[in-house]
Amino acid sequence: MSWTKTYLGTMCLLVGLCGISLALASVAVAEEAAADPVAVTDAGDSAAAAEPAALSFEEETTYTINTLIMFVCAVLVLFMQAGFAMLEVGLNAAKNTVNILFKNVMDLSIGVLLFLFIGYGLMYPGSDYKGGWFGSPIPVPFVTRDADAPNMDTTWSNSADFLFQVAFAATAATIVSGAVAGRMKFVSYLIYSGFLTALVYPISGMWKWGGGALASWGFADFAGSVVVHAVGGFAALAGAIVLGPRIGRFINGKSVPMPGHNIAFAALGVFILWVGWYGFNPGSQLTYFGAANAEATTYIALTTTIAAAVGAVVAMIAAWALFGKPDVTMALNGALAGLVGITANCDQVTQVGALAIGGVAGLIVVAGIVLLDKLRIDDPVGAFPVHGMCGVWGGVATGIFGQNFPEVNGEVLTRIEYIGVQVLSTAIIAAWAFTTMFALFYVLKLAGILRVSPEEEQAGLDISEHGMHAYPANLIHDSFHAGVPSHTSV
Repeated sequence: MSWTKTYLGTMCLLVGLCGISLALASVAVAEEAAADPVAVTDAGDSAAAAEPAALSFEEETTYTINTLIMFVCAVLVLFMQAGFAMLEVGLNAAKNTVNILFKNVMDLSIGVLLFLFIGYGLMYPGSDYKGGWFGSPIPVPFVTRDADAPNMDTTWSNSADFLFQVAFAATAATIVSGAVAGRMKFVSYLIYSGFLTALVYPISGMWKWGGGALASWGFADFAGSVVVHAVGGFAALAGAIVLGPRIGRFINGKSVPMPGHNIAFAALGVFILWVGWYGFNPGSQLTYFGAANAEATTYIALTTTIAAAVGAVVAMIAAWALFGKPDVTMALNGALAGLVGITANCDQVTQVGALAIGGVAGLIVVAGIVLLDKLRIDDPVGAFPVHGMCGVWGGVATGIFGQNFPEVNGEVLTRIEYIGVQVLSTAIIAAWAFTTMFALFYVLKLAGILRVSPEEEQAGLDISEHGMHAYPANLIHDSFHAGVPSHTSV
């Protein structure tokens, strides 16, 4: 039976590789056609036509500043992968450390390749698909360089744009890692990660950022509370439901806490994520040249900081009131909740609005963690409350607190209309992410390749899936043995 499961997983990966090969082949054919000598006219006329117009000093400066700052912001967002890795490792058992780190590396690596070949073209298909639900069925792979003729339509380089966008795609994918930790087969996680990065995230992303249907309705999501975080959060919920809880997490219908093995790692992860968010939110200004853009970029950083801070404080107070002691993990998730909630609207809310959005997000994340516990849904890091629930809140809060009312068909939306657009659009994206990923996880479950065996789970995925430990074997203990809690926290 085990070889059959491995075979099925391998075949799924091979299908993905075949798709990549077909994409590469189509590019080769296109390049050969472009190089056909029949299409070449008079050499002098061709050279004259290819000569780019000289840029003014201001255009050169604008392009340079926008491109380089966007590149730095892309690096900050990419560095958030380290934050997710540390947070997830810290809040899970020591015996699953290698597995979690490996998943985060592959989220980025597979994400870059599949977004390059498929996702980027699907998400940004061009103006021909404006107001639509889907772009070109055959997306164009690779990034078109603009070295000879700088892209002054955007005023930043195409390469910087891709790096920035792919960092967001990898973020959406890696949100799920913590929610399915400790019990999901590695091969199935790779299939999930590729599917979300290549198809699910780019398609719903096109609806807003690619000029699709939701953009035409006036939907606002500045840096991705919904487009990025809610997509990852609802995918995490789907995975946690289909997988079921970890062994020992719920005994006789009662919740049994399974503490993480290294709170220092978790705290470090949150600090890294907080810093990385300054690439995520201020970076989404996209154009930074000039006094107005510089002020807007730093104001976005201000509202982002306010929301994160108040989210941490409110979550701490709420958890303290509920459980009798201040819980640092709740405060850490509260900071992330505030960051997620402000991401959609950081460009257009007042400082008071940022306080309100972050504060409500802090309450939501505590309530969400308690709710999942009551529903016996095992989410070890709180991925759904932080990213799913607070992502939805960020989308709705944009309509409630936002100051930039969109114009649709020549008319500016009223406050009520704005809220309505935000609620409907947020619900559509959340439903898309949940249903598609639930279906994928369920298919993997039916194929018998979704979850490891109980023996493998109890041994730890580091040794059962990868044949190695992150720590010396004598330092790795389990909180649970045969379903009975012990006093050792890992």
